[in-house]
Amino acid sequence: MKLGEALRERADLQKEISALSARLAATARYLEGETPQENAADTLAQARASIARFHLLVKDINTTNAATVVDGVTITALLARRDALAGERKLLTEAADAAAGTRRSDLMFVARRRTTELREVPALHVLELRGEADRLAAQLRELDVRIQQANWDTDLL
Repeated sequence: MKLGEALRERADLQKEISALSARLAATARYLEGETPQENAADTLAQARASIARFHLLVKDINTTNAATVVDGVTITALLARRDALAGERKLLTEAADAAAGTRRSDLMFVARRRTTELREVPALHVLELRGEADRLAAQLRELDVRIQQANWDTDLL
């Protein structure tokens, strides 16, 4: 099995576990004298089996990511870099929005403000922040392509 296939199965299992949990919550109690829509014990057993499979799959994915090297760096390190880039990009975008006054709370404040009050000015250079966020987004896309390629080239350990 390829790493990409394992990642897809992991995502499917996450959705399945969530759906089984919702079904279990809906059938865990029923009115006396009525027949439940489905057997809660069977649903619980199915959910536990899915969680066990999920656990094994995540363990194998993590082992593979830690052992697979792409351009001199492990996939685990690439994933960490991707998370850092995404976090920094989000930070810069939010800072630019705040400095530009485009957040909903800022717009509501401006609408209530009187024209005789002092004018707010940005403490950060909005265009520079947006440009830097765009550069980070491009790096993020390039990194994601490298990770995706590795996922489909690598066999699951």
